[in-house]
Amino acid sequence: MKILVTGASGQLGSEIKELSVNYTDDTFIFVDRGEMALDDLTQVLSVIENANPDLIISGGAYTAVDKAESEVELVDIINHQAVATMAEWAKQNNRKLIHISTDYVFQGTSSTPLKETEPTNPINIYGLTKQKGEDAIISSDADAIIIRTAWVYSSYGANFVKTMIRLMTDREEISVIGDQIGSPTYAHDLAQVILKIVHSDRWVKGIYHFSNEGEISWYDFAVAIRELKNLDCNIKPITSAEYPTAAKRPSYSLLDKTKIKQTFGVAVPEWKQSLSNMLEKI
Repeated sequence: MKILVTGASGQLGSEIKELSVNYTDDTFIFVDRGEMALDDLTQVLSVIENANPDLIISGGAYTAVDKAESEVELVDIINHQAVATMAEWAKQNNRKLIHISTDYVFQGTSSTPLKETEPTNPINIYGLTKQKGEDAIISSDADAIIIRTAWVYSSYGANFVKTMIRLMTDREEISVIGDQIGSPTYAHDLAQVILKIVHSDRWVKGIYHFSNEGEISWYDFAVAIRELKNLDCNIKPITSAEYPTAAKRPSYSLLDKTKIKQTFGVAVPEWKQSLSNMLEKI
């Protein structure tokens, strides 16, 4: 199988690349903005046509959530129009697509884990463009799987876990938001799930949710990082209102993973075990 992976140097792309060595029967083509700039739709189509993959894993995206509020056109090209281009090519050429989306497509006002059928209603530009990307895939009728995920971190790239370790090492006290609820996703776990689905005998197109098991706040996440790293830093929980950002964040975005578990027999690791695994790796 020939697999084209976008966002090759991102957290997820790097984890897929690390795992790809286990799939010797496959040919992986990893592209990043140097080889396939997602804001150049002509290049996107040209690279896909030249690669002619059996499957596209669409992991690349514009993810600077606050900056997105002031770069609306650019974000739309990358998160919506480039995805539409991939979906249309997949449909026309009878190929498969796995696209990574986000909990940010939701309003964030629920109090129960979000199922795939929950109405979307993004509260920021990033979420809106990701929703439009999803809509483009669905309207194309491509043979596609959309996986929504949340709070992604990895041993690769910049992320919340690494930032917390740096801040807690440098400072005696930090403040972390305690009123946004969800569950983190270790990108290594997500990469394993994607490759399991790719090589499964079962392929059921549609939308799925994946994050690690558990329900925590960013504050809880920071406390666990401190414990596992044996750091000596006071962590103060604050409200979202006390830490204003350019883009609003969902206050509740815990994803219900029942569908992906039942459809593909996926085992979802508990968040703290995955955090421990990542910290051991770095």
